[in-house]
Amino acid sequence: MTSFAQSPTTLDSGDTAWMLTATMLVLLMTIPGLALFYGGMVRAKNLLSVLMQCFAITALISVLWMLYGYSVAFSTEGMHAGTTNLHSFVGGLNRALFAGMTPHSLYQHVPESVFAMFQLTFAIITPALIVGAVAERMKFSALLIFTAAWFTFAYLPMAHMVWGGPGSFLGDLGVLDFAGGTVVHINAGIAGLVACLMLGKRRGYPHTPMPPHNLGYTLIGASMLWLGWFGFNAGSAVAANGSAGMAMLVTQIATAAAALGWMTVEWIIHRRASVLGIASGAVAGLVAITPAAGTIGPDGALILGVIAGVVCFFAATRLKRRFGYDDSLDVFGVHAVAGIVGALLTGPFAAASFGGFGDVAHPFGQLWIQVKGVAFTILWSAALTWMILQLIQLTIGLRVDDEQEQIGLDLALHEERGYNLS
Repeated sequence: MTSFAQSPTTLDSGDTAWMLTATMLVLLMTIPGLALFYGGMVRAKNLLSVLMQCFAITALISVLWMLYGYSVAFSTEGMHAGTTNLHSFVGGLNRALFAGMTPHSLYQHVPESVFAMFQLTFAIITPALIVGAVAERMKFSALLIFTAAWFTFAYLPMAHMVWGGPGSFLGDLGVLDFAGGTVVHINAGIAGLVACLMLGKRRGYPHTPMPPHNLGYTLIGASMLWLGWFGFNAGSAVAANGSAGMAMLVTQIATAAAALGWMTVEWIIHRRASVLGIASGAVAGLVAITPAAGTIGPDGALILGVIAGVVCFFAATRLKRRFGYDDSLDVFGVHAVAGIVGALLTGPFAAASFGGFGDVAHPFGQLWIQVKGVAFTILWSAALTWMILQLIQLTIGLRVDDEQEQIGLDLALHEERGYNLS
């Protein structure tokens, strides 16, 4: 992305209109999209807890983004291309409270306020994704504290290192991440795995059946995610141009291919195609295309989508069963795994020889750069997540007690029911 120091001074009303629209689409992804997608997959007694968590995270991150988040992620103070210093990893506080922002300040050809709001919607959905890994057993208070700390120490520096402009650590390394494969999906997916391991399994898992209570909600939520993802990916062009148009097209192709890929493998193995499967496959495709959307071509998107759908099917079923971890709603199996697949394959598929549109002369050299970016993200997220959760465990504790879990978090924590049983 273009740094503020390089930004032109001419506003483009068409770009601005598109970015306003894209921003609303990305917010739609969390509330109500992700909330319904996750809410339908939990048991009825925990529906409101998931909806509440997604809604509260939206409010919490919005305030933190204004206080310091935007500045820490996107301040260019002290950054110089080719020079590694503290500001290569984290931005300063000179833009805290949106200092210096006016109705006339610009980022590229759009108002800076619009760009700040667009990036806020990314910051909201990333920690909200982690909710799916710890659903039905984490304290609401612990989740809010974790969200604030993880946003501050894990998300904001990752966003800065990838998208902070010349002088950012991973950006200068040459890592390609158009819309958040590392920043959003691998980051949140690895955090989800660490969190579910530290919390432990739900009572009765895996021997007690815990089927989704309302797959209608889940499919509606997945549909909203699919729609909103056009804002997520095409909006990352920060312009209404050919790059945005191609990002939209390849997003549709990869998502459809992944949905069909998951469905086909499930049909072959289990002799039936499920609503949960095709919805999960679609999300896997959306995740995988995210880092590649600005550089991949339609042919590459088709292949990438099929690979993501098939690989994530096995990650969410066989891999989870093999190692026995209770990732409640497959945050690791879909977001981390598809994010890794997409981030890695962005390397070769961005090259013209593979039908891509990126400035990549050596496809497998770029693949090696992507490997380093993925490995760094995994280590970064895992280490910080573990440290934050350890501190919370030593203070207020992470998990509800057995009685609260048995009753369900809706009643135990919020004294409300998702459904009127009278």
